[in-house]
Amino acid sequence: MKEVLLAKSAGFCYGVRRAVEQAQQLAQTQKIYLLGEITHNAHVIAKVEELGAVTVHSLEEVPQGATVLIRAHGEPDRVYAQLQEKDCQVVDATCPNVTRIHDIVRNAAAQGRVPVIVGDPDHPEIVGIAGCAEHSVVAANWEELEKIFQNRPELVHQPLTFVSQTTAIRANWENSVENAKKVCTNAEYFDTICGATSKRQTEAAQLAGRCDSMIVIGDPKSSNTRRLTQICQESCAHVVQVEQADALSPEDFCSVRTLGITAGASTPEWIIKEVYNKMSDEIMEIEQSFAEMLEESFKTLNTGDKVTGTVVAITPTEVQVELGIKYPGYIPVSELSDDPDVKVEDIAKVGEEIETYVMLVSDRDCMVKLSKKRLDAAKNWETIENAVESKEVLEGIITEENKGGLVANVKGIRVFIPASQSGQPRGADLSGMVKTRVQLRITEVNRARRRVVGSIRAVAAEARAAAAAEIWNNIEVGKHYTGTVKSLTSYGAFVDIGGVDGMVHVSELSWSRIKNPAEVVSVGDEVDVYVIGFDPEKKKISLGMKDRSQEPWTVFTSKYSVGDVANVRIVKLMTFGAFAEIVPGVDGLIHISQIADHRVEKPGDELTEGQMVDAKIIAIDEENKKVSLSIRALLEGNDVEETEESEEA
Repeated sequence: MKEVLLAKSAGFCYGVRRAVEQAQQLAQTQKIYLLGEITHNAHVIAKVEELGAVTVHSLEEVPQGATVLIRAHGEPDRVYAQLQEKDCQVVDATCPNVTRIHDIVRNAAAQGRVPVIVGDPDHPEIVGIAGCAEHSVVAANWEELEKIFQNRPELVHQPLTFVSQTTAIRANWENSVENAKKVCTNAEYFDTICGATSKRQTEAAQLAGRCDSMIVIGDPKSSNTRRLTQICQESCAHVVQVEQADALSPEDFCSVRTLGITAGASTPEWIIKEVYNKMSDEIMEIEQSFAEMLEESFKTLNTGDKVTGTVVAITPTEVQVELGIKYPGYIPVSELSDDPDVKVEDIAKVGEEIETYVMLVSDRDCMVKLSKKRLDAAKNWETIENAVESKEVLEGIITEENKGGLVANVKGIRVFIPASQSGQPRGADLSGMVKTRVQLRITEVNRARRRVVGSIRAVAAEARAAAAAEIWNNIEVGKHYTGTVKSLTSYGAFVDIGGVDGMVHVSELSWSRIKNPAEVVSVGDEVDVYVIGFDPEKKKISLGMKDRSQEPWTVFTSKYSVGDVANVRIVKLMTFGAFAEIVPGVDGLIHISQIADHRVEKPGDELTEGQMVDAKIIAIDEENKKVSLSIRALLEGNDVEETEESEEA
């Protein structure tokens, strides 16, 4: 034999290791009852029972008030209820992946959906899952499921919820889903195959394809072991499945050049080592010591280490990670990210790898506490420090306002932004910026004091300068812009057209006669303006707002003729009469002699500015664009000669 290769994920999975270690710890301090075999491995069961644990196969065997451990496979809801009736103390070691399936099935039943479970109907895990709903459908594969649909055709039109056994062969699950989608009209699908299971099966298939012979270690009763054997047989002609080293005959491997070894999820590391010891006498040349490989897979970690693992389960409180070592790892949800808006599913997905920082290795609890946000923070400090030199623009979320300014969360790091650098006017209320996303530049970093200072204003100023340069490079008379009213004066309004302010004179705000720009616009209004003129040297731009397509005299002449009556607004009183607006931009004169059907001393005796009155158009001067109006003509009911104006406005 030239080479021995060990699958990286061989041996105990997270759920089984967790249950076995809990059983061992409890058995050392008190008498416990294991409801069903703790795992499909007689040797592991014997070791746990040597410590004093008692394996029972029915609830009748459990004494009143006993301590009972629920194995990783889980149990139906009725079992928990019966244990409660017997006042038993329950230690629930159900695998988090299985617990998730229980929750999915319960929720489906509560919504009136029929759970469809793809897996071995006799497997304890499936029995427990099916026991979470009254009307579950269980099938090992699509062929069995198809027969069920043929016998119960109404099922395909009912709301269905599909889940899978955690140790199912992925190809079998995907085949079932693919075919079900063709016939089921109202179904939802949850891929509940354990990430560690998928990884183990993929590694076994790849390893079997490289080796002349494969050894699969595990109890033949274990469905996980049987599936691994089946997968290996698809790629390797010589596959041997054994429960322990005594079952191996070295003579069977004398002609093998490359030997691969994998193990089911119920196989402890000490059995894997025994298999190695059995085969080691036959190894003539090994590129890498099998023992070293094995020890590496069982090594522990130290606080502060960086480690990459595979996400195997996600619960409301933590993310479970398979590290490929003796102990499983977990990341508390609070240690995933400092970003308050981030969701767990955005960071961690079952089956995907995740890089973390080791916070604590607990030999007592047989667990490794991990943190992703602390690892990210270390990387992000480097990014923050580099941003000072590179002047990189970063994005953050404003988390609070204080007396001096604002605080932003940038990549999980607290950044102080002085009020003067907030980009807001002096004395402005900054509370409205809380919870908003902003772009800023890092101006100061003191990592030892964990102090970081940033500036929103610097980014805004650069953006404004770039926008201003773009405008000056492309400005031309008549060009339209959408701008924002920044301030008002007695003579007009200043409008920001994207980095540059232009002025709209009061006469260019409206065709109507106005005294104050506030009659037309307010600060903050978004307006459409066009360029009337500009001076690049003085950096001045004159803007207009009046709609040139609505030239007032054209509007007036298209609407009115001599003899028509118009409802007009008195806009100015003079000694010789009153000017009235007929349409915006066109005023007519009501001579003092045409204000009433009696003598009028002064126009103010009869009219007031802003008053609306009906007046008859008695003359139109097209050349000089002047209009004469008469109120008297309407009062007397006859035509009135145009009265010459004695004065000009």
